[in-house]
Amino acid sequence: MNPLNSSSDGIKDNLLNLLAQKAYRFGDFSLASGKKSSHYVNCKPVSLSGPGLLSISSLFLKEINESDSGVAGLTLGADPLVSGVVLLAAQSDIDLSGLIVRKEAKGHGTGAWLEGPLPPKGSVITVLEDVVTTGGSSLKAVEQLRNQGYLVNQVLAIVDREEGGLDAMSKADLDLNSLFVLKEIVERAKSL
Repeated sequence: MNPLNSSSDGIKDNLLNLLAQKAYRFGDFSLASGKKSSHYVNCKPVSLSGPGLLSISSLFLKEINESDSGVAGLTLGADPLVSGVVLLAAQSDIDLSGLIVRKEAKGHGTGAWLEGPLPPKGSVITVLEDVVTTGGSSLKAVEQLRNQGYLVNQVLAIVDREEGGLDAMSKADLDLNSLFVLKEIVERAKSL
């Protein structure tokens, strides 16, 4: 299936299959948030594949506001997402900068937190995320972007685990929009 020649619903359904087959695992896991869970979603096998990244990027690009100057995310999970959205935007003559937020300031040179072509201060940036549990990594990216003078109103995620991320985003004056919630992936995995 070529995502560029498919409807959004078709792309989304195909992506759900990919996530259920390649990203989801059932077992006993410790999450980055510190929580324990029997459900684990690692989107990298999907976001680092051509078909998966193309699907994610096309769905994310449809959610980017016209006022946005860029997309950003915390390294490592957001690296392919930022790159994919920026590439598709360029192919559609949409001017978007791609920014990668470091987990800590660069230890040499300029000591930068952000990598990429920096838009003017005051520009609107959307944060991209693979999986949201409590929202911690997204909020870290948002904090750094806001500290650098950017406006962040929205976080786009592939998966919301529905474990507090939405509330955390709301408290930080952010909209959280996710392509899927965990239970959709679990249900699809059971049906495959």
